[in-house]
Amino acid sequence: MSKKILGIHHITAIVGHPQENVDFYAGVLGLRLVKQTVNFDNPGTYHLYFGNEGGKPGTIITFFPWEGARQGIIGDGQVGVTSYVVPKGAMEFWKKRLEKFNVPFTIMERFGEQYLEFDDPHGLHLEIVEREEGEINTSTFGEVKPEVAIKGFGGATLLSAQPNKTAELLEKVMGLELVSKEGDLARFSSTADIGNIIDVKLTPIGRGQMGVGTVHHIAWRAKDDEDQLDWKRIVERNGYGVTPVQDRNYFNAIYFREHGEILFEIATDPPGFAHDESQETMGEKLMLPERYEQYRGQIERGLIPIKVSTLD
Repeated sequence: MSKKILGIHHITAIVGHPQENVDFYAGVLGLRLVKQTVNFDNPGTYHLYFGNEGGKPGTIITFFPWEGARQGIIGDGQVGVTSYVVPKGAMEFWKKRLEKFNVPFTIMERFGEQYLEFDDPHGLHLEIVEREEGEINTSTFGEVKPEVAIKGFGGATLLSAQPNKTAELLEKVMGLELVSKEGDLARFSSTADIGNIIDVKLTPIGRGQMGVGTVHHIAWRAKDDEDQLDWKRIVERNGYGVTPVQDRNYFNAIYFREHGEILFEIATDPPGFAHDESQETMGEKLMLPERYEQYRGQIERGLIPIKVSTLD
């Protein structure tokens, strides 16, 4: 295996009320709302993107907020936990910050690292870990300053209906390295410095059910369109059915469901989030793909207004 996937591009989840979503990921976690748009397949709901100051791949978590939607069940066929990485020495800040906003958390260790585990307001499982790797997030939002700010993804824990098949895909097809095993977890690492650590739970826990508080899919990075098409051929050659390339405006995407039932995407790094608005103003207003622009008034009237606020 010579070709190696770069790491996580983004993770997309389903949540509830959009303002609660914005308040938590921007107001509490200090992430930048880098893009307000709509679900391209269902323009009656938002698609919100949060990441570091530059909105770089490996830092982006995206959400489909549906107020009043059915609560999901986290289980096999999903990302079970999304990990965020912060600078060394930042853990005490995050403990105090979660306490300040009455977010319950637990502290646990695995693979020699300490993790701060907690849920977002809609039940999505998150964790924070300190690592040296990854560039500093240069943004300041309220009390969240660069020396403690979330850099981006540390990685993810995958829950699979066929863990051995998922592990085989990661190692033999996508080129991640098996680092270690501990208990019922296998740890894999990619070549990136962020969004690079993937833990696979080796024991199925029961099938998940899509809904609020669950991850819809995990996307992996392709450096450009040519690289993505190479990956499409490789994945298809290994027996997976892959969609045609989908234009998502800020990246091109292909999708396939791996044998453990997790929906995988491979997304291109370019063109990024600043091609339809400036780097400085990203996320400040609703951006629509061209085909929906004529319906802007109708779409905006149907969406719940949201506002990014410093909650400190």
